[in-house]
This record gives sequence, structure tokens and C-alpha cells, in this order.
Amino acid sequence: MTPTPRFDALGLVVSDMAASLAFYRLLGLEVPASADTAPHAEATLPGGLRLMWDTEETVRSYDPGWTRPTGGDAVALAFRCAGPAEVDATYDALLAAGHRGHLAPWDAVWGQRYAVVLDPDGRGVQLYADADPTGPAAHGGTGAAPTAP
Repeated sequence: MTPTPRFDALGLVVSDMAASLAFYRLLGLEVPASADTAPHAEATLPGGLRLMWDTEETVRSYDPGWTRPTGGDAVALAFRCAGPAEVDATYDALLAAGHRGHLAPWDAVWGQRYAVVLDPDGRGVQLYADADPTGPAAHGGTGAAPTAP
């Protein structure tokens, strides 16, 4: 039998490890403070998937031709909030911590409270919650919104 690979991790390339980790800690990810000065860091998410961060210098050490992508988000990270008020509060807390908003919270046509804030590398991070607590995402649906318009 041929082994089947399984999706195990999502990696982000970052220009400032400490700033990036501080941002994601505000979203509840647990990463030790010692990782702030490391070339690589990771956090294990619920369900076992890992989110990994590598500095641009680390990536260039094994891929000298690597250049920073331009022209919009190539990856969308989405964080589910407990309800619409938590979307608003999380967005406000991230802005108060000095991060940039991209799309202020709004009631999306697909039935969610939705917002996008930018991480320190300018990557859009989606915040969402079902507008109706009995909606499909509340009952095991993915709840993931389409990529921001």
C-alpha cells in the first residue's frame, strides 16, 4: 500500500518574527516568547494542524531566489469568533494594539458578522461569526466565508 500524505501544517513567511507572533498571540495562538527571536516558530492548533512562521532570511537560506509575493493575499487565514460582538471586539482590540484594519466589521450577505485586519506583513486575516447563532456554521458547517470581496 502506498502511503498517503496528510495535510499537517501551514507556513507563513514573515519579515519581523516578534511582530508577527505578537499579532497572532492576540488572536489566541500560544507561541512561547522565546520564539520571538528564532528563525522558525510554530503553534499546534486544535485538531493537530500546525501554523508555522519562518523569517524571510530563513527562507532565503535554502531558496536564494525567493522574493516576497506581491499583489494581494495568496492565503486567507480565518478566525471564528463566538458571536458578532466578539468579531467587533477582536477587530477593535487589534486596531488598539496598532494593527491595521482592512475591512471594518459588517453584516455580510452570507449570514455572518465579518471583518478583515492586516497582520504585520500585510496579510489579510479574516474574523467571522454567525450572525444567527443557529446558522449553519453553528451546527458543524465550515462557516468559512468566501475570500473577502
